[in-house]
Amino acid sequence: MIDLAPFRMNTFSPLFLFSFAFLLPPVAFALSGDTRTVPIGEGWARNSVNAVIFRTHAVTSYRDRQYAAYYDAEGQVVLARRKLGSDQWEIHNTGYQGNVRDAHNAICIAVDGEGYLHLSWDHHGHPLTYRRSLEPESFEFSEPLSMTGEFENRVTYPEFFNLDDGGFVFMYRDGGSGNGRILLNRYDTATQEWSPRQHPLIDGEGERNAYTNQIAIDGEGRWHLSWTWRETSNVATNHDIGYAVSPDEGRTWYRSDGRPYDLPITRDETEVVREIPQNSELINQCSMAVDSRGHPMIATYWRPEGEEVPQFHLVWYDGETWHTSRVTERTTPFRLAGGGTRRIPISRPKLAVDDDDRVFMLYRDDERGGRISVAISERPGRDDWVHRDLSAESVGLWEPNYDVSIWERKRELHIFKQFVGQGQRETLEDVPPQTVSILEWKPE
Repeated sequence: MIDLAPFRMNTFSPLFLFSFAFLLPPVAFALSGDTRTVPIGEGWARNSVNAVIFRTHAVTSYRDRQYAAYYDAEGQVVLARRKLGSDQWEIHNTGYQGNVRDAHNAICIAVDGEGYLHLSWDHHGHPLTYRRSLEPESFEFSEPLSMTGEFENRVTYPEFFNLDDGGFVFMYRDGGSGNGRILLNRYDTATQEWSPRQHPLIDGEGERNAYTNQIAIDGEGRWHLSWTWRETSNVATNHDIGYAVSPDEGRTWYRSDGRPYDLPITRDETEVVREIPQNSELINQCSMAVDSRGHPMIATYWRPEGEEVPQFHLVWYDGETWHTSRVTERTTPFRLAGGGTRRIPISRPKLAVDDDDRVFMLYRDDERGGRISVAISERPGRDDWVHRDLSAESVGLWEPNYDVSIWERKRELHIFKQFVGQGQRETLEDVPPQTVSILEWKPE
């Protein structure tokens, strides 16, 4: 047994682009005594492209600086940075354009161990769009770059995950919904070069695809990954939750009972840690975390068998057995069916776990007024969920994303916040530009 305990349009702009920087006046305010909201600037809000959960890094930090990224009202990539604790942001319009009419085309950013900013955006089955800053902590970027030169023509859902040595793992889908593969690249900070780590890691065999729940890295450096399978482009065909763990930075992968996978992982070889049939309103692309013993936790939602209302759930491993804890008692039914981005009354959930193994699940629910909410569990059995709201107002069709670096260093949640609309299947809502902010909250 593996010991899990201490275990369209891609528009490139020229290098010299119109850009500007300025400082916004401090307009921070307090909420409920223990949260603080710090505004950055105005961003596109006619759909949820700025506030989808699979951005992974909408906001991130390096040393004493925090960085954020979003599309402005014209669909251009905007970068912002501040000194941690400050209310003043330096704003930089890169001039890089994105097809913001498609909510899949989100921006993801990361900072490596030398301070170079990495930027990728505007993907939904399109060629890789990736640039790196010319100098550490600079907003001047290279010309478009390749990573490995392999399988970079049909990229979707690019995500950076920081590693302890200052490098990254970069995960993305090659292919389309219902017919795709999950690939991993590894970035070496010393050489500033990318190499394939698994091409592919998970293979839909041309008949389906896996939707990943992000990567969680434990204190021993193990990579934990979970996913749902989808049989077609219709979200109703989502089913089951699979799991794998790698003790050696993605070179080899194992099931939770220690049995090795033959790579790539296929549907029939997947360790299913929770069986969920199709047509269960099972959502794709949620999140993972690990507790202090390196045990994985998976946040998602589905409609329990025999019931009418989807509920948030935590699927978790205690070192021997997988468990499922029900997090909510929602009363409003809805159905998931069709392709493209859906207008859903709840967000996908995002996890954080602190040093005392308290679990925090961030989410949005129309039953709570569409606010930013958090469910908190302190007991090992995960049967004691307490819910509270972190924002006083609705955030529309927002989904959670927070600064992972700050959480790891300070156990504070710095949450990317913006009110956004979203129509069914990439349609837009008549929502004017809305303020992008960072909501800060330090759990007691």
